[in-house]
Amino acid sequence: MANLGNPKNTIAVLQKYGFNFQKKYGQNFLIDSNILDKIIRAADVNEEDCVLEIGPGIGTMTQYLCENAREVVAVEIDKKLIPILAQDTLADYKNITIINEDILKVDINAIVQEKNNGKPIKVVANLPYYITTPIIMGLFESGVPLESITIMVQKEVADRMQVGPGTKDYGALSLAVQYYAKPEVMLTVPAGCFMPRPNVDSSVIKLTRYEHPPVVVSDEKRMFDIIRASFNQRRKTLVNGLGNASGLNLTKEDILSALDKMGLSPTVRGETLTLQQFASLAELLR
Repeated sequence: MANLGNPKNTIAVLQKYGFNFQKKYGQNFLIDSNILDKIIRAADVNEEDCVLEIGPGIGTMTQYLCENAREVVAVEIDKKLIPILAQDTLADYKNITIINEDILKVDINAIVQEKNNGKPIKVVANLPYYITTPIIMGLFESGVPLESITIMVQKEVADRMQVGPGTKDYGALSLAVQYYAKPEVMLTVPAGCFMPRPNVDSSVIKLTRYEHPPVVVSDEKRMFDIIRASFNQRRKTLVNGLGNASGLNLTKEDILSALDKMGLSPTVRGETLTLQQFASLAELLR
Protein backbone atom coordinates (compact mmCIF):
# COMPACT_ATOMS: atom_id res chain seq x y z
CA MET A 1 0.00 0.00 0.00
CA ALA A 2 1.48 3.31 -1.10
CA ASN A 3 2.38 5.94 1.50
CA LEU A 4 0.37 9.00 0.47
CA GLY A 5 2.75 11.37 2.24
CA ASN A 6 4.77 10.98 -0.97
CA PRO A 7 3.44 13.34 -3.71
CA LYS A 8 4.12 10.78 -6.50
CA ASN A 9 1.85 8.25 -4.78
CA THR A 10 -0.90 10.84 -4.30
CA ILE A 11 -0.79 11.77 -7.99
CA ALA A 12 -0.91 8.08 -8.96
CA VAL A 13 -4.07 7.49 -6.87
CA LEU A 14 -5.78 10.62 -8.22
CA GLN A 15 -5.00 9.61 -11.82
CA LYS A 16 -6.08 6.00 -11.28
CA TYR A 17 -9.54 7.14 -10.19
CA GLY A 18 -9.77 10.21 -12.43
CA PHE A 19 -10.41 12.29 -9.31
CA ASN A 20 -11.06 16.03 -9.68
CA PHE A 21 -10.74 18.38 -6.72
CA GLN A 22 -14.02 19.92 -5.59
CA LYS A 23 -13.76 23.60 -4.78
CA LYS A 24 -17.05 23.50 -2.87
CA TYR A 25 -15.49 21.06 -0.37
CA GLY A 26 -12.27 23.06 -0.02
CA GLN A 27 -10.13 20.03 -0.86
CA ASN A 28 -6.35 20.34 -0.37
CA PHE A 29 -4.46 17.11 0.28
CA LEU A 30 -1.29 17.02 2.37
CA ILE A 31 1.79 15.71 0.55
CA ASP A 32 4.53 15.96 3.18
CA SER A 33 5.26 12.94 5.38
CA ASN A 34 7.37 15.03 7.76
CA ILE A 35 4.35 17.28 8.52
CA LEU A 36 2.10 14.22 8.92
CA ASP A 37 4.46 12.78 11.55
CA LYS A 38 4.40 16.09 13.40
CA ILE A 39 0.59 16.23 13.40
CA ILE A 40 0.31 12.73 14.87
CA ARG A 41 2.82 13.74 17.57
CA ALA A 42 1.01 17.03 18.24
CA ALA A 43 -2.31 15.19 18.60
CA ASP A 44 -0.57 12.72 20.94
CA VAL A 45 -2.29 9.75 19.28
CA ASN A 46 -1.50 6.38 20.89
CA GLU A 47 -2.69 2.78 20.68
CA GLU A 48 -5.41 3.30 23.31
CA ASP A 49 -7.09 6.13 21.39
CA CYS A 50 -10.29 6.30 19.41
CA VAL A 51 -9.82 9.08 16.85
CA LEU A 52 -12.46 10.86 14.79
CA GLU A 53 -11.05 12.24 11.55
CA ILE A 54 -13.11 14.81 9.68
CA GLY A 55 -12.50 14.98 5.93
CA PRO A 56 -9.96 12.21 5.29
CA GLY A 57 -9.71 13.03 1.56
CA ILE A 58 -7.88 10.12 -0.09
CA GLY A 59 -6.72 8.88 3.32
CA THR A 60 -3.30 10.52 3.62
CA MET A 61 -3.45 11.32 7.33
CA THR A 62 -5.86 8.44 7.95
CA GLN A 63 -3.09 5.94 7.17
CA TYR A 64 -0.91 7.54 9.86
CA LEU A 65 -3.82 7.58 12.33
CA CYS A 66 -4.59 3.89 11.68
CA GLU A 67 -0.93 3.02 12.33
CA ASN A 68 -0.97 4.80 15.69
CA ALA A 69 -4.52 4.61 17.13
CA ARG A 70 -6.65 1.70 18.34
CA GLU A 71 -9.70 2.81 16.36
CA VAL A 72 -10.29 5.47 13.68
CA VAL A 73 -13.63 6.77 12.41
CA ALA A 74 -13.31 8.88 9.24
CA VAL A 75 -16.24 11.03 8.10
CA GLU A 76 -16.03 12.12 4.46
CA ILE A 77 -18.71 14.19 2.69
CA ASP A 78 -17.53 13.57 -0.91
CA LYS A 79 -18.99 10.26 -2.12
CA LYS A 80 -16.44 10.10 -4.98
CA LEU A 81 -13.71 9.53 -2.37
CA ILE A 82 -15.40 6.58 -0.64
CA PRO A 83 -14.31 3.87 -3.14
CA ILE A 84 -10.74 5.20 -3.09
CA LEU A 85 -10.68 4.93 0.71
CA ALA A 86 -12.56 1.66 1.11
CA GLN A 87 -11.06 -0.31 -1.78
CA ASP A 88 -7.60 1.17 -2.05
CA THR A 89 -5.75 3.48 0.32
CA LEU A 90 -7.29 2.15 3.57
CA ALA A 91 -8.22 -1.35 2.42
CA ASP A 92 -5.49 -3.04 4.50
CA TYR A 93 -6.51 -1.52 7.84
CA LYS A 94 -8.88 -3.36 10.17
CA ASN A 95 -9.29 -0.48 12.65
CA ILE A 96 -11.06 2.01 10.36
CA THR A 97 -14.74 2.88 9.91
CA ILE A 98 -15.56 5.13 6.94
CA ILE A 99 -18.77 7.17 7.03
CA ASN A 100 -19.99 9.05 3.93
CA GLU A 101 -21.83 11.93 5.55
CA ASP A 102 -21.74 15.64 6.34
CA ILE A 103 -20.03 15.91 9.75
CA LEU A 104 -22.54 18.57 10.83
CA LYS A 105 -25.32 15.97 10.48
CA VAL A 106 -23.57 13.03 12.14
CA ASP A 107 -24.56 11.87 15.64
CA ILE A 108 -21.02 11.94 17.05
CA ASN A 109 -22.23 11.03 20.54
CA ALA A 110 -23.58 7.74 19.13
CA ILE A 111 -20.20 7.05 17.49
CA VAL A 112 -18.37 7.71 20.77
CA GLN A 113 -20.77 5.40 22.60
CA GLU A 114 -20.34 2.59 20.07
CA LYS A 115 -16.60 2.84 19.40
CA ASN A 116 -15.21 4.11 22.72
CA ASN A 117 -17.79 3.20 25.41
CA GLY A 118 -18.65 6.89 25.80
CA LYS A 119 -15.10 7.79 26.87
CA PRO A 120 -13.51 10.97 25.43
CA ILE A 121 -12.16 10.75 21.89
CA LYS A 122 -9.53 12.75 20.03
CA VAL A 123 -10.50 14.64 16.90
CA VAL A 124 -7.94 15.18 14.13
CA ALA A 125 -8.78 17.04 10.92
CA ASN A 126 -7.56 19.13 8.04
CA LEU A 127 -10.49 21.54 7.84
CA PRO A 128 -11.53 23.71 4.91
CA TYR A 129 -11.74 27.39 5.75
CA TYR A 130 -15.45 27.89 5.07
CA ILE A 131 -16.62 25.32 7.62
CA THR A 132 -13.99 25.52 10.38
CA THR A 133 -16.08 27.51 12.87
CA PRO A 134 -19.35 25.53 12.56
CA ILE A 135 -17.48 22.24 12.99
CA ILE A 136 -15.50 23.36 16.06
CA MET A 137 -18.50 24.99 17.71
CA GLY A 138 -20.66 21.97 16.86
CA LEU A 139 -18.19 19.65 18.58
CA PHE A 140 -18.00 21.80 21.71
CA GLU A 141 -21.67 22.73 22.01
CA SER A 142 -23.06 19.24 21.42
CA GLY A 143 -21.31 18.00 24.56
CA VAL A 144 -19.43 15.22 22.73
CA PRO A 145 -16.92 13.60 25.13
CA LEU A 146 -13.69 15.12 23.81
CA GLU A 147 -10.12 14.97 24.99
CA SER A 148 -8.72 17.25 22.31
CA ILE A 149 -9.21 18.61 18.80
CA THR A 150 -6.06 18.87 16.68
CA ILE A 151 -6.84 20.61 13.43
CA MET A 152 -5.10 22.11 10.48
CA VAL A 153 -6.73 25.40 9.54
CA GLN A 154 -5.86 28.58 7.71
CA LYS A 155 -3.11 30.32 9.69
CA GLU A 156 -5.17 33.42 10.42
CA VAL A 157 -8.01 31.29 11.83
CA ALA A 158 -5.59 29.55 14.19
CA ASP A 159 -4.29 32.97 15.27
CA ARG A 160 -7.84 34.12 15.93
CA MET A 161 -8.52 31.17 18.24
CA GLN A 162 -5.71 31.95 20.64
CA VAL A 163 -5.45 35.77 20.82
CA GLY A 164 -6.58 37.96 23.71
CA PRO A 165 -8.51 41.25 24.04
CA GLY A 166 -7.46 44.37 22.17
CA THR A 167 -5.97 42.58 19.15
CA LYS A 168 -7.51 42.85 15.68
CA ASP A 169 -8.09 39.08 15.40
CA TYR A 170 -9.88 38.84 18.76
CA GLY A 171 -13.56 38.03 18.41
CA ALA A 172 -16.42 35.66 19.15
CA LEU A 173 -14.43 32.63 17.92
CA SER A 174 -11.49 33.45 20.25
CA LEU A 175 -13.80 33.66 23.24
CA ALA A 176 -15.78 30.53 22.38
CA VAL A 177 -12.68 28.41 21.86
CA GLN A 178 -11.04 29.73 25.04
CA TYR A 179 -14.20 29.04 27.06
CA TYR A 180 -14.15 25.35 26.11
CA ALA A 181 -10.48 24.58 25.57
CA LYS A 182 -6.85 25.58 25.91
CA PRO A 183 -5.64 26.56 22.40
CA GLU A 184 -2.03 25.99 21.37
CA VAL A 185 -0.55 26.48 17.89
CA MET A 186 1.70 23.46 17.31
CA LEU A 187 3.22 24.15 13.88
CA THR A 188 2.91 26.21 10.71
CA VAL A 189 2.42 24.34 7.43
CA PRO A 190 3.55 26.15 4.25
CA ALA A 191 1.17 26.23 1.27
CA GLY A 192 3.64 24.11 -0.74
CA CYS A 193 2.88 21.05 1.43
CA PHE A 194 -0.55 20.67 -0.19
CA MET A 195 -2.01 19.59 -3.49
CA PRO A 196 -3.52 21.68 -4.98
CA ARG A 197 -1.49 24.46 -3.42
CA PRO A 198 -3.72 26.87 -1.43
CA ASN A 199 -3.20 30.63 -1.46
CA VAL A 200 -2.20 30.85 2.20
CA ASP A 201 -0.19 28.97 4.81
CA SER A 202 -1.91 26.81 7.40
CA SER A 203 -1.36 26.14 11.09
CA VAL A 204 -1.96 23.08 13.21
CA ILE A 205 -3.69 24.11 16.42
CA LYS A 206 -4.50 21.82 19.33
CA LEU A 207 -7.54 22.57 21.48
CA THR A 208 -7.32 20.64 24.74
CA ARG A 209 -10.79 20.43 26.26
CA TYR A 210 -11.18 21.87 29.78
CA GLU A 211 -12.84 19.65 32.33
CA HIS A 212 -14.51 22.79 33.67
CA PRO A 213 -14.62 26.11 31.78
CA PRO A 214 -12.29 28.79 33.22
CA VAL A 215 -15.25 31.08 34.01
CA VAL A 216 -18.52 30.31 35.78
CA VAL A 217 -21.71 31.48 34.06
CA SER A 218 -25.29 30.41 34.79
CA ASP A 219 -26.55 30.83 31.22
CA GLU A 220 -23.94 29.87 28.63
CA LYS A 221 -26.20 30.61 25.67
CA ARG A 222 -26.99 34.09 26.96
CA MET A 223 -23.29 34.85 27.38
CA PHE A 224 -22.52 33.78 23.80
CA ASP A 225 -25.48 35.80 22.45
CA ILE A 226 -24.01 38.84 24.19
CA ILE A 227 -20.51 38.06 22.87
CA ARG A 228 -21.75 37.66 19.29
CA ALA A 229 -23.74 40.88 19.45
CA SER A 230 -20.68 42.70 20.84
CA PHE A 231 -18.61 41.75 17.79
CA ASN A 232 -21.31 41.96 15.12
CA GLN A 233 -20.67 45.67 14.85
CA ARG A 234 -17.09 45.80 15.96
CA ARG A 235 -16.57 49.55 15.78
CA LYS A 236 -19.62 50.34 17.90
CA THR A 237 -19.56 50.80 21.64
CA LEU A 238 -20.96 47.94 23.70
CA VAL A 239 -23.94 50.10 24.66
CA ASN A 240 -24.91 50.58 21.01
CA GLY A 241 -23.95 47.08 19.86
CA LEU A 242 -25.97 45.31 22.56
CA GLY A 243 -28.76 47.90 22.59
CA ASN A 244 -29.41 47.39 18.85
CA ALA A 245 -29.17 43.58 18.93
CA SER A 246 -32.52 42.00 18.23
CA GLY A 247 -33.34 39.13 20.54
CA LEU A 248 -31.35 40.40 23.52
CA ASN A 249 -34.12 42.82 24.60
CA LEU A 250 -31.76 45.13 26.46
CA THR A 251 -32.26 48.82 27.09
CA LYS A 252 -29.32 51.21 27.02
CA GLU A 253 -30.05 51.91 30.70
CA ASP A 254 -29.63 48.19 31.55
CA ILE A 255 -26.30 48.08 29.74
CA LEU A 256 -24.97 51.33 31.20
CA SER A 257 -25.93 50.21 34.69
CA ALA A 258 -24.13 46.84 34.24
CA LEU A 259 -20.98 48.54 32.86
CA ASP A 260 -21.03 50.96 35.79
CA LYS A 261 -21.19 48.07 38.30
CA MET A 262 -18.20 46.51 36.54
CA GLY A 263 -16.25 49.77 36.68
CA LEU A 264 -16.17 50.05 32.87
CA SER A 265 -16.51 53.19 30.77
CA PRO A 266 -19.83 53.85 28.98
CA THR A 267 -17.86 54.05 25.71
CA VAL A 268 -16.11 50.68 26.08
CA ARG A 269 -16.05 48.33 23.07
CA GLY A 270 -16.55 44.56 23.12
CA GLU A 271 -13.09 43.87 21.72
CA THR A 272 -11.46 45.07 24.97
CA LEU A 273 -13.36 42.73 27.33
CA THR A 274 -11.91 39.48 28.65
CA LEU A 275 -13.84 36.22 28.84
CA GLN A 276 -14.25 36.78 32.59
CA GLN A 277 -15.71 40.24 31.97
CA PHE A 278 -18.18 38.87 29.42
CA ALA A 279 -19.25 36.25 31.99
CA SER A 280 -19.79 38.98 34.60
CA LEU A 281 -21.70 41.13 32.07
CA ALA A 282 -23.94 38.17 31.15
CA GLU A 283 -24.77 37.62 34.85
CA LEU A 284 -25.66 41.30 35.32
CA LEU A 285 -27.81 41.33 32.15
CA ARG A 286 -29.76 38.12 32.82
